[in-house]
Amino acid sequence: MAAPGCWLSLVLLILFNLAVVSVAVSGETIPIKGNNATAFHNSDTEAAEQTVAMEERRWEETQAGEASPEDAATDKEGASARGTVVPSLVPRAKDDFQEELVIRPLHSGDIYASFHFRILWESDFMSRNKVSHYRLFPKSLGQVISKFSVRELHISFTQGYWRTMQWGQPYQPSPPGAELWVWFQDSVTDVDSTWKELTNVLSGIFCASLNFIDSTNTVQPSASFKPLGIVNVTEHRFLRYATLPREIVCTENLTPWKKLLPCGSKAGLAVLLKSEKLFHSSFHSQAVHIRPVCEDQECKNPSLELRQTLNVVFDMYTSAQGKREWSLFKMFSRTLTEACPLASSSKIYVDITADTQGEQIEVSPAATLLSQNVVLGDRRTFSVYDLTQPVTFGTMRSLNLLIRWKASEGDMLRPLLHAERYVAGYGLHTGEIHTMMYNNHPYRSYPVLLLESVPWYLRLYIHTLTVTSKAKDNKPSYIHYQPSKDRVRPHLLEMLIQLPPNSVTEVTVQFERALLKWTEYTPDPNHGFYVGSSVISSLVPSVVAMNTNITEERPLFSNFFPCKEESSYFVRIYTEPLLVNLPTPDFSMPYNVICLTCTVVAVGYGSLYNLLTRSFQVEEPSPGLAKWIANYIRKLRGVPPL
Repeated sequence: MAAPGCWLSLVLLILFNLAVVSVAVSGETIPIKGNNATAFHNSDTEAAEQTVAMEERRWEETQAGEASPEDAATDKEGASARGTVVPSLVPRAKDDFQEELVIRPLHSGDIYASFHFRILWESDFMSRNKVSHYRLFPKSLGQVISKFSVRELHISFTQGYWRTMQWGQPYQPSPPGAELWVWFQDSVTDVDSTWKELTNVLSGIFCASLNFIDSTNTVQPSASFKPLGIVNVTEHRFLRYATLPREIVCTENLTPWKKLLPCGSKAGLAVLLKSEKLFHSSFHSQAVHIRPVCEDQECKNPSLELRQTLNVVFDMYTSAQGKREWSLFKMFSRTLTEACPLASSSKIYVDITADTQGEQIEVSPAATLLSQNVVLGDRRTFSVYDLTQPVTFGTMRSLNLLIRWKASEGDMLRPLLHAERYVAGYGLHTGEIHTMMYNNHPYRSYPVLLLESVPWYLRLYIHTLTVTSKAKDNKPSYIHYQPSKDRVRPHLLEMLIQLPPNSVTEVTVQFERALLKWTEYTPDPNHGFYVGSSVISSLVPSVVAMNTNITEERPLFSNFFPCKEESSYFVRIYTEPLLVNLPTPDFSMPYNVICLTCTVVAVGYGSLYNLLTRSFQVEEPSPGLAKWIANYIRKLRGVPPL
């Protein structure tokens, strides 16, 4: 019995000796010969001198311009490692985050606030290489782009209608409801099935009803919605466009949108995105745009751009109690205390173009920097507040911009292009769609591209299509029409129309209402059926020369649409959605029939059932009170009862 114990002790002793020997070998010091030591010392000296020179050069660049987060990180690392050898520079981050807020006082007394967040990632998603590391770019969207081979993705959720004639042109146009259009890569073989899967995934990401997008409300435009990024694939068979005009935007859509930001809603401009204030407004729109862009003029290093925008218009009477006075706290119930730590740029722009002398609008605290930029074909002047500078917040460490109107005079610059649409006719059999396009330019004409997507249950009479300008026929130079199929696809109509100067062009087409199956009606059919907005795209003449260099550093709100001509700028506008009544059966009749049937069964069949199943017995009537008293007295007297 003692032998196994001895062998076990011997094995443990051998293992212990081996462990001691290995530790001794690992801790052994290797001597360095003189020449090698001298060479090593010289290389250290040269590296240190190069590091000092680079630090001095970096310090000079920092004094000449703004300090970037990358330089700050390098300086901190150099300061913490003084006396040590830095063999190489800190690698430059491959992604960059910027945030901006643009505030535009409107002539009506309302105020327009536009948030812009951009993540620029130096990553080639077009290749088949799988991306596994995410720093600023949200991983949920990155996986969607890789899995479904998406080249460009544009999605928006809007509550309300943008009033162009009262508010001017928006920085980011969007139709009421939900809009989604996607360019797929040429490697996608079955675009329709990929489109369906993509809408289901996006529905889960944004907590929206995008899963209701199917072939009945999806079109393939042939001329509209060209790629906004690097253009390599322009075959329209890789493009899908769909709208849900009845989509309701609420807090459950805003929350996942804010979670895509690098700082969330904890720091930076995103702290102002308070849902109870944003949705208590006249107009609210949030969007996500993903596209490949170029970092330089030669476009050697393509990057992926994620741009999140949020536009909101606060009404003067509902939000400001009828006073022409606004502040960040009055608009958002919060003030700003810091920029997003991950942002390389965080700025607020206040549009003071109509009042550069401060005679009509007072902005406090006053900005130390003014900037001029060409936006929507006009040169605009902005007061700039840089949130990365501590002096912006003052001694209170808080920034609460105050905008006050001194006078209400002044003329509003009318937009050069706007449109309207409505339904005419009477009855529930036929009708007519009217689209009005206004060219307010006094002496120049320009072409516009009109896109109409009409559901299949409005059967268009395309032979009744008319286009008139100044009471004369205006023949379109390009027409693309794809007829609908019942319960399969909608109508698609695209036309290129030349708008004469200072004119109104009217496009009319008649339609017939179809009778739906009773299972195809909505839960509230008497409310009506929505028809998506018309889309009008055009190159509008510019007042000043436009900048065609898309890689030049400019504010985010001024460089979304690429500009290829100095004399014009791109504009996309949307009309109102239509509300059409269809022949609707009386859905209360089933309820009435059920109630009447149940009543007949209960009264008729119930009575007959009782007669057949009940047994009848003769029951003597109970004696009255007087008779009962008399019988009781007779009983006491020993007399027989009555």
